[in-house]
Amino acid sequence: MTLRYLIATVHLLLLAIGFAAVHARWRALRDLRGNEGLRAVFMADNWYGVAAMGWVATGLWRAFGGLEKGTDHYLESHWFMGKMGLFGLVFLLELLPMITLVRWRLTLKRGADPDVSSAPLLARLTLLQLPLLVVMVAMATALARGL
Repeated sequence: MTLRYLIATVHLLLLAIGFAAVHARWRALRDLRGNEGLRAVFMADNWYGVAAMGWVATGLWRAFGGLEKGTDHYLESHWFMGKMGLFGLVFLLELLPMITLVRWRLTLKRGADPDVSSAPLLARLTLLQLPLLVVMVAMATALARGL
């Protein structure tokens, strides 16, 4: 029971970290005017990555690791399937920002200035993820309540 409680708590705390990181990255990308703002973009992106990896790890553990109601309960739930569909959509929206930010980091490591002209597009793609994450939470609570 204690492990189950701790993993569920970590999963929810990561939600708060992830929401804050997505919002911070959106603002940093929106306001980016050159290399001087990249530090804020990368810091927010790092926290979003930590949250995302944590969501996946704790979520898989909860759903398929015997901590909660059992694998069948999750796989037979339309709420869970909807939540996973939205997770896939968030992942697709995240691909371009993820790839671009890795390229920017590599460019900086080589001592060059990255082309940050795509920052407004990356900001929009980041902002689009927030309502999807909120709906995922609604689906998770519906699943937890047996709706």
